[in-house]
Amino acid sequence: MTQAAASHSKRPDRWFFRIVVAGVCLLAVVVISVTNNLLTQRFSESTTTRAEIRLTLYVASLMSELQRNSIVPQLLARDPELITALQDRNYSLSTQRLLSFVDEIGAASLMLLDRDGRTVAATDRNKIGETHKSEPYFVNAQRSNVTIFSVTEREQGGYVFVYSRKVESGGEMLGVISVEVDMAKLERGWAGVSDAVFVTTSQGDIILSTEPRWRGLMEADALARQSAPSAIQRALQATQDWSTPPVDTYLGGVAVLRREIRVPFQGWRMVSFTTYSSVREKVNGVLALEVMGFAILLALLFWMSNRKTASRLIFFQRESAELRALNAQLQREIAEREKVEKTLEVAEQTLAQSSKLAALGEMSAAVSHELNQPLAAMKTYLAGARLLLQRKRPDEAMSSFQRIDDLIDRMGAITRQLKSYARKGADAFEPVDTRAAVSSALSMMEPQLKTRQVDITRTLPSGPVMIMGDRLRLEQVIINLLRNALDATKLSKDPAIEILLAAGDTVSLTVRDNGQGIVNLDELFEPFYTTKEPGDGVGLGLAISSGIVNDLGGRLTARNAVSGGAVFEVQLPIYIEQAAAAE
Repeated sequence: MTQAAASHSKRPDRWFFRIVVAGVCLLAVVVISVTNNLLTQRFSESTTTRAEIRLTLYVASLMSELQRNSIVPQLLARDPELITALQDRNYSLSTQRLLSFVDEIGAASLMLLDRDGRTVAATDRNKIGETHKSEPYFVNAQRSNVTIFSVTEREQGGYVFVYSRKVESGGEMLGVISVEVDMAKLERGWAGVSDAVFVTTSQGDIILSTEPRWRGLMEADALARQSAPSAIQRALQATQDWSTPPVDTYLGGVAVLRREIRVPFQGWRMVSFTTYSSVREKVNGVLALEVMGFAILLALLFWMSNRKTASRLIFFQRESAELRALNAQLQREIAEREKVEKTLEVAEQTLAQSSKLAALGEMSAAVSHELNQPLAAMKTYLAGARLLLQRKRPDEAMSSFQRIDDLIDRMGAITRQLKSYARKGADAFEPVDTRAAVSSALSMMEPQLKTRQVDITRTLPSGPVMIMGDRLRLEQVIINLLRNALDATKLSKDPAIEILLAAGDTVSLTVRDNGQGIVNLDELFEPFYTTKEPGDGVGLGLAISSGIVNDLGGRLTARNAVSGGAVFEVQLPIYIEQAAAAE
């Protein structure tokens, strides 16, 4: 057989092999697609059924807990020992009496209130002596002859669920017995599965939830918030790669399964978001087996084709020669790369030395910048003291010398801060009143403020505004912001600076001027960036201030005001003494 005849006989076999491979691939796509759709639908229905059953069990456990606790006030209101204690006003054994019930009942806490709403006995001894005469569970219990259920929002977040009933003897009201229902254990039980669950009132407010940040919100507002890294986030991650999931609702742009059921108690509703992770795992397991089967079939086809093709040997030999040439080329490149790496090591050592010199220069400039303000103030006070001594007013001169002594102490504190630059932490932090820091900074700036006609407006709260930090460094930030504001208003017709201190969830200190505004906001906090003339500044004030605020756990921002001028705002975490004592 000639070479042309052999080539002609191989062409039909080659086309037949290609058609068979294409047919196997098409069959694989169809089979995998149909299997995926059928199994996804079947397993999704199973997951939906399990979610509805689980939600029904949650409602049953919730109702069981409420009903079990609803009987307790009725029993305790008839307890002879408690009635006698209220009549005789002898409560020495009442707390012990309540403690004997609380473990058996399983309630969160029990309280016995007298007719004035004062706590005379409680399982939580810290509550004894508190007054609850304005609380709903006390007021409503006085007006009713049955057990009252009340939901009260805590100041620190969450809700308190209380059953209460008045204690009577001979038609006379003696006090009120209250039972706090332990709903926290139900929430912990819900959080133990791969669901996000919450309960709403008839008005739609969320009162129980596995996501603590959702409590107190409407459902739409809760879902608009960024979800915490918990069960619902796992639900999103598990469903984000689905092609056609059963869409009940969208959370963060991703479809998830949502189920809702009515709670037969005061119009409450329970809602859950269920994950699909088990469905995807089962479907992927079956699809993996099918893919492996088709892959084995294709491998067999290619193996049979390779056996019939003698030309593959020539191809392998040619490829082997190319690989040998490529290997030699790679060896040459490796040798060149090793040479470049040695050169790079030398360059890195040189760069490291340059970085050390740059850091030393930046630190020196920072110290010079921070010492410049006290030195300028000292010069002003010395001139004033000299003039007072010439006028034979030594008492007033001594006041100037005292201020100079305070500035010397401040300069010593600034130099001591160099030791803290080498370490991170808040070992030297203490509670600081931000109002006092603002007043001290204004006192430091008094010499500069007297040299110009600037309208200074400050708005401070009437009470202390506490943060946890270093007062000296906080004053340093305020002085830098005031100096920038003074420099910015040099060309203003009626220069004005406004200082606003506010306390809410955080402490906010705002310094506003009516100057020309900020030209380059992107590079404003970079070291050595300045718009001043040479000799007026080195451009470190805002960079240092931003670093200090970050060390204090806050944030320093800047923007241009709509009416003109610049606005600098310092946000710092507020310090609450009660929270610190609890920690």
